[in-house]
Amino acid sequence: MKRKFRLPNGVVCLLFILIIFGYLASVMGLSNMLNTMMHTAHDLLINTVFYIMAICVLTGALAKIFIDFGVVDLFQKLLRPIMKPLFNLPGVASLGAVMTFLSDNPAIISLAQDRKFAKYFKKYQLISLTNFGTAFGMGLIVIVFMIGQGYFLAPAIGLVGAMIGCIVSTRMMQFFICKDYPSFKDEDAITETHSHHTNADGVKVNDDEESSSDTGFVKVLNALLDGGKSGVGIGLAIIPGVLIISTFVMMITFGESTVTNADGTTVTAFTGAAYEGTRLLPWLASKIDFIFKWLFGFHAPELIAFPITALGAVGAALGLIPEFAQQGIIDGNAIAVFTAMGMCWSGYLSTHTAMLDSLGFRNLLSRAFISHFLGGIAAGVCAHWLFVGIVALAGL
Repeated sequence: MKRKFRLPNGVVCLLFILIIFGYLASVMGLSNMLNTMMHTAHDLLINTVFYIMAICVLTGALAKIFIDFGVVDLFQKLLRPIMKPLFNLPGVASLGAVMTFLSDNPAIISLAQDRKFAKYFKKYQLISLTNFGTAFGMGLIVIVFMIGQGYFLAPAIGLVGAMIGCIVSTRMMQFFICKDYPSFKDEDAITETHSHHTNADGVKVNDDEESSSDTGFVKVLNALLDGGKSGVGIGLAIIPGVLIISTFVMMITFGESTVTNADGTTVTAFTGAAYEGTRLLPWLASKIDFIFKWLFGFHAPELIAFPITALGAVGAALGLIPEFAQQGIIDGNAIAVFTAMGMCWSGYLSTHTAMLDSLGFRNLLSRAFISHFLGGIAAGVCAHWLFVGIVALAGL
């Protein structure tokens, strides 16, 4: 019996790397490719990662205040009737939606890692917070930016679309988790709600009991510092995902830089600056633009660059809109779809890995990616057809 010939794994890996970097270097030039890669990663670290870390510190502190002073319990009682049928989550999960809407995706992990918050969840529900929180990430920034472009109704429609996408993503993720780990459906995320530590006298103390003896000011101060400390850890955890994945996505999405010659004329060329790229993804999208026209109502293939870029960083995607407006290819429908998909995806390729890793379930990463990708598609499709329906009704 003949044995099938198989290339060694190391050879396959080298071929894969050579194809990717060979392609980038052939278009951009080797020196420009390396410079762009380093400059993009550095700019993402300084202007994106540290920004997100600052957000995580502030939201972590605020979340800890909400948890320690009863706001979480209040949310659980008030919003349980809504959260359960829509997202199959306890009412306190709405606090995570608020925190990520005001900041960014990783804020949900600040909550999920707090035992007092996690005690309301089954294990499969707690893991699905990765998808749930991401769908609202940077929502306020996205909506305010769209309003700043002169659109008001379209961002509101996009918000509804993002919520629909969130339902699809969260419930799909829960289905996958329960399929892979059936016991998680009935297993509490936290089996014991009391934690202990040893105080200065060497006595083991229950944290809840000790906090009750503190003054109000000390409790607030401890909550702020403890919550902020957890935010620093989250900020550090997302560095690899943001730098590696976002850099690659941007290098196959954007194009050359605009350079001004000595005679005042402008040309496009590769210079090795940050955020240059080969425009591979928009080119591929242009080959099947009829699909995007039907799904999202896009009338120009260039518009697909927004959701593609939002896969890695929605902040970078927002930077595309002024250029689209200048080219005259953007309209209210595109803004609604951009808002929905930008909020729902909000750079999940660069943050899901760190978020699931912090929960201890990196092995579910492929399930999270599939669920959230389909959730973002659902968000964009719903936003498009909602916009079409509302415009048609208004015309009547």
